[in-house]
Amino acid sequence: MFNHVTAMASSLRQHLPFYTPNRQNNDITPYYRDHVAAITGAGSGMGCELAIHLAQMGCHVALSDINSEQLAETKQLLVGYDINVSTAVLDVSDNKAVQAWADSVMSDHGKVNFIFNNAGVALSSTVEGCSISELEWVMDINFWGVVYGTKAFLPLIKNSIKQSEVTSDSSDGSKDSKPRQFAEHGHIINVSSLFGLTAQPSQSAYNSSKFAVRGFTESLRQELEIQHCGVSATCVHPGGIKTNIANNARGNDSVSDIGMHTGDKAIKSFNKLLKFDASDAAWIILHAAATDQPRCLIGNDAKMVDAVQRAFPSHYSQVLNGVNKVTRKLKPHRSKKRSDKLSPAS
Repeated sequence: MFNHVTAMASSLRQHLPFYTPNRQNNDITPYYRDHVAAITGAGSGMGCELAIHLAQMGCHVALSDINSEQLAETKQLLVGYDINVSTAVLDVSDNKAVQAWADSVMSDHGKVNFIFNNAGVALSSTVEGCSISELEWVMDINFWGVVYGTKAFLPLIKNSIKQSEVTSDSSDGSKDSKPRQFAEHGHIINVSSLFGLTAQPSQSAYNSSKFAVRGFTESLRQELEIQHCGVSATCVHPGGIKTNIANNARGNDSVSDIGMHTGDKAIKSFNKLLKFDASDAAWIILHAAATDQPRCLIGNDAKMVDAVQRAFPSHYSQVLNGVNKVTRKLKPHRSKKRSDKLSPAS
């Protein structure tokens, strides 16, 4: 009971604004050392940073990305670490390719403990203006890519953890009734989004994929808890992280119908929202998995939106719009104050 309450308190604390786990006081290295982690979307952004952090902790890594050049760059960053590194050019929307990659990870490393389903794309479009092919593109990568990764790696992770089970016999020779214990750790980490918590205009396809990841992962976690198999799952909800997702996003002119920018202006506006450092985000994800958090919120924007949604489940959009309007009104005043301070005295 005490452990359950402690876990709940730790989980709630991470939702507090401005709270970030202290790296010095939270050594998670033992959780990952000498384990094997598979990462999708490892060519850049959080995927690349996850690989670096894991390598620093002595965790072997299997990296995949659809971009071969960026994948090679990530691999080069890991030179010098005493770990095994394997790479695969991978389209996560291809189920057979993902399964083949999972099999190759087992062949290359002999086991696998973690899968980070991190690869993702973005699309800006209204519901009316979104083509079926555009919607399928987003869902195939953001949702089905997560499903394929989970389905391919889950049995391999469970079997790897099972091989590390610690058995103990009672004095009379019979197995005791203590919970199963394992020498190694197993975890599935699926990346949803801030937009997996609340819906946004122009993001219906992205919202759909990330809401689906959230439901899929939360259901999976409950099933794993019932099985007591030594494997768990965490759903990650990043806010605006400094990655290439804005530069690689797709969009169409339909968003102009609701007063939003298109083309280069849209990319520039999108990038302005991406402020949180990807390396810090990766470490928070690793901490959340190591401490078995069911949900991982990254950034004050994600935490604020989560809090507003919980407080106003049916009207969060109006509240968030109101906050945005106030923020926009305050910006000119803040800019004027800064310019006044910087202007030379007359």
